[in-house]
Formats: sequence, C-alpha cells, structure tokens
Amino acid sequence: MSTTVSNNRSLSASELRAALADRLRNDTVRTAPVDNALRSVARHLFLPDVALETAYADDPVYTKHDDATRAAISAASQPRIVALMLEQLAVEPGHRVLELGAGTGYNAALLAQLVGENGHVTTIDVDTDLVDGARQHLATAGVTNTEVILGDGALGHSEAGPYDRIIATVGAFEIPQAWLDQLAPTGRLVVPLRLAGAASRSIAIERDTNGYTARDSDMCTFMPLRGRIADDICSSIDLTTTGEVTLQPHADNTPATTPETLTGVLDSPRHDTWTGVWFSPGESVEWLYLWLTLSLTNPIMRMEVQASAKDRGLVEPMFPTVAMATTTAEGSLAYLTLRPTTPTPEGERRFEIGVIGHGPGGSELAEHVADQIITWNQHFRTRNVRITIPDTPPAAAPQEGTFVLERGHHAITVTWE
Repeated sequence: MSTTVSNNRSLSASELRAALADRLRNDTVRTAPVDNALRSVARHLFLPDVALETAYADDPVYTKHDDATRAAISAASQPRIVALMLEQLAVEPGHRVLELGAGTGYNAALLAQLVGENGHVTTIDVDTDLVDGARQHLATAGVTNTEVILGDGALGHSEAGPYDRIIATVGAFEIPQAWLDQLAPTGRLVVPLRLAGAASRSIAIERDTNGYTARDSDMCTFMPLRGRIADDICSSIDLTTTGEVTLQPHADNTPATTPETLTGVLDSPRHDTWTGVWFSPGESVEWLYLWLTLSLTNPIMRMEVQASAKDRGLVEPMFPTVAMATTTAEGSLAYLTLRPTTPTPEGERRFEIGVIGHGPGGSELAEHVADQIITWNQHFRTRNVRITIPDTPPAAAPQEGTFVLERGHHAITVTWE
C-alpha cells in the first residue's frame, strides 16, 4: 500500500510510519522499546477508512460521534500523546497490562509489542461496535497476546488481574477504586486526570507509604470516560451568537458559567490589565494554567476563537485560536492575553501576560486574575509541583501552595513544594 505526496513520489506505509517515528523520537520518545513499537505496529491497519497520510500524521483521528449531538466520543489518539503515555507507563517484557478504552485497538497493539510473547494485554471498551472493530483490527495486524473485553472501564477486569501496569486512554475526573484494587502492589497506573476546569494531566502513579504519588506528569487532554463515573463535558457556550467565540465549561464551572448570563458579554466595555509577568517564546505556561485553575473560584476553561473575531478586534486571545478564561455567576468574563515586552539584555524576545475583562464586574475579575498570576510568579513559579492521592489528605492551604481536590473515592492533592 502506498500514497503520493506533493513531489509525486509514492511513499509506502512503512516509510510514512518510519517518518512519524523519527519525528516522535526527536522530542517525545526516550526509550528503544517504545521507538521499536511505533516502528513495528502498522497504524493504518487500525484506521482502514482513512488515507495513509492521515493515518501517519501526528494528529488524532476521530472515529465515532454521538448520534444526537455529533460530538466526538472515540478517537485514535494523537501519536505524540500515545508515545508520551507509553513512556510514562514503563512497560517491561512479560508484564500483564490492563487498558481502559480499547478504541481502534492500536494502543493495545503497541502494548502487546512492549510486553512480548510472555506478556498479555487486556483492553476494555463500553461499545459493542468499538470492541468488534478493535478485535478485527488486532486480528488483521496479527496481534495474538491481547484480549478485548466489552464492559465499563470504571470497573476494570479483575478476572485477569492483578496487573503490572494499568493505562487509561480516556480522560477521568477521579480514579475508581477498582483500578487501584487490580493494580499489583509494585505496579504503575497512567491516567489522563482532569484536575479542575480545563486542567488535565497524564499522571503516572505508584503506591507509597501514604497512598499514591505521581512519578511523572504531563499536560494532555483525552475523550472523557463514559459509563458509571462519566466525566461529561457540558455544552459549549456561544458568547457571540455567531459561533466565533465559544467557551467549553465542565461540570465544575457551573453555575458560574451559563449562556443566559454570558451571551453577548464581549459587546460590553473591556478592561485590560497587565501583570509584568513574562514568558520566553516556547516556554510552557502549563503550571500557570494549573495554578489559576486551582486558585480561582471558577476554574479556567478553554475559550476558542475564530479568526474573524480577532480580525475585527472583538477579542485578543493569548494564542491564535484559544485563550484560557474564567467567569462569574453575574455574567463577567476574564481571559488571558499576551503582548511583546522589552527583550532580555541578551536580546531574547519576551511576552507579557495580561488579562482582559468584560461584563458588569469585568474589571474586578480581570484584576483578581492578574493578582493570582503575580502571586504565582513571585512565590511559586520556581517550585516543583507534586500530585498525590493520599490515604489521609492534608489540610488545604492555598496560600502556601497546597490544594485538596475532593472526589467521590479519593481526594487528590496538588502541592507546590
């Protein structure tokens, strides 16, 4: 099987796969086993209805949509994120692995390659058509050391446990007790965990003396887990009635984020405030995002922006198509923006973070968000962040950098140390 690129030379699937693996090896893949798995497993066999270029692009491929809302509910994840999580999982030959979220079966095939002929992979999905598809794809690819189970991933699959490794390829708001019960005492669990609002991180946790501690943590977002502990995304809010600027709230953003109070808010006078806090090009803002998510009364959420809204000066988002925003119950909005500032003495470019507010309390909200940015910069920017799921949670002390996130099963703590 081959495809044609712009220089009219046909590239085979193996060439495209090697090119993708080369790109990932430059900035994501750290170990030879993960690199070999990416080079060995044919992703296009798990995406038979898309073009080869699409199958081997570093992009997610959405494979199933909700019949009523047309929202995407299943996907072949972005290869870069797949590789990142496989590195976090640290699979070894002979391991027994449980995967929550079979999807197309591609990730299970990569795991099967990593555990080898003496290991075994069990993967679960909630929909019959996805399970049937994953089984067919794995068979086509010649993968034999896997089992695809129909069921609610929140319950795991105790029959094949305990597991040396458990990986969730769906986003979760909390960690079910079943996953912890089925994890071997020395095992590792990797899960994309939504901490609050739009702040989600893939964490790799292991058991210690007082619960579980994240050994690794990276920013990422996944389709939410469906089933009995589903983390459903709320309907987006159109701020403009034209679809040019929309907010994506989660359950913990309501009731402070509603279309009744926010539609048309951008037509109200704006208030700009600047923080004196700057970032260099390419420097990650993920820890600032996490701080704001946890320190603000209403966690930050994604505000997606079309070019037309920028072109006519309606909004000035921090990035070309997105900014992080918060809102209040009375209908005020504040979002992050950027502007060039004085270069460093060495001539390095810098960008200052600002906040733009709209609505009846927009100026006060913008000033409050700016104060939190300054607090993070002055007291917490250089600290390390530790995420734990302790048996006995500490007392929350936000002013000292300790946040306790209550959950139905296990509280999550986030600490700037």
